[in-house]
Amino acid sequence: MLTLTNQRGWRRWTRRLTTALLVATVVVTAPAVARAESNGGVRVMPLGDSITEGTQVPGGYRIGLWQRLAAGRYTIDFVGSQYNGPASLGDHDHEGHPGWRIDQIDANITGWLRTFTPRTVLLHIGTNDVLQNYNLSGAPQRLSALIDHITAAAPNAEVFVATIIPLSNSGQEAAARTFNASIPGIVQSKVSSGKHVHLVDMHSKLTTADLIDGIHPTATGYDKMAAAWYAALQSVPGSIGQGPGTSPSPSPSPSASPSPSPSPSPSPGGAGCSAAYAVAGQWDGGFQATVTVTAGSSAISSWTVGWRFGDGQTVTQSWNATISTSGAQVTAGNVGYNGALGAGASTQFGFLGTWNGANGVPTLTCTAS
Repeated sequence: MLTLTNQRGWRRWTRRLTTALLVATVVVTAPAVARAESNGGVRVMPLGDSITEGTQVPGGYRIGLWQRLAAGRYTIDFVGSQYNGPASLGDHDHEGHPGWRIDQIDANITGWLRTFTPRTVLLHIGTNDVLQNYNLSGAPQRLSALIDHITAAAPNAEVFVATIIPLSNSGQEAAARTFNASIPGIVQSKVSSGKHVHLVDMHSKLTTADLIDGIHPTATGYDKMAAAWYAALQSVPGSIGQGPGTSPSPSPSPSASPSPSPSPSPSPGGAGCSAAYAVAGQWDGGFQATVTVTAGSSAISSWTVGWRFGDGQTVTQSWNATISTSGAQVTAGNVGYNGALGAGASTQFGFLGTWNGANGVPTLTCTAS
């Protein structure tokens, strides 16, 4: 029989043994999780605030992005000091910090980049600067400095800079739009200095109907963000490695004829498309344009849009299309993931350009097969 003293000693020994076993379990389990998350693929850092973290929908856009990357058979390693999300998110690492502003991300970015050495950075930041009304006039300069620090610490990385998503409060949305209007010019200045920086127009991909609380997206809204990130990544070779699939040729078949508007009664075996051009933003010496391609009354498998600039404009960077130029003539063909469109379906591509004195809207032609 155990005496009271022996019983107390036994209990103390049992507690110590249990603690030791728990510590041993953590020591054994944690590295296994880390190995599973780090699969040796292209290192991608999702970077930003609660929208990157996935507030309201844990994992946020990273869920849909991971699923698209997996479906495309890309080998990707999300990296960062933070970790969250559901089982359907195959890699939970990220660098999303709820409530953080641009300056707070900037204060830590060099250390994160040295630790995780990403090949690609997905940056969505500035929402909290707006929500906190934090020196908004200086927000563009803070973003520019942050991008400079990223490209200095990781000069070979591809840096994707997104415009921030809409906000339900009208005053805050107006401030967000003002901030967003500065981003294309910032990105263009980095491109002009030889840096690997790319613009992602995220604001236009969501509406306030996609917000669960006026700030953070619903699951559907986050998936729209995922689609935008995925399209941008696929448009920049090397940013996510090389998937095994082959892309269809962006060139139309010789039999395809121009069709500036959908034909209500296409000829048998024919295909038609239309294209609409819009200037999304303009600043001294530069502008951003988007082109919406819409299939006619029959499905198409590829498309090509052509136009001629009349005011000396030039294209400097594009996404979601392969663009070639010959003098003032511009030709844009689909990339592998957006050539096939169902009847009446649309896709969009965009570009940054330069202008001087005038920036008229050109007349577009669209051919399809």
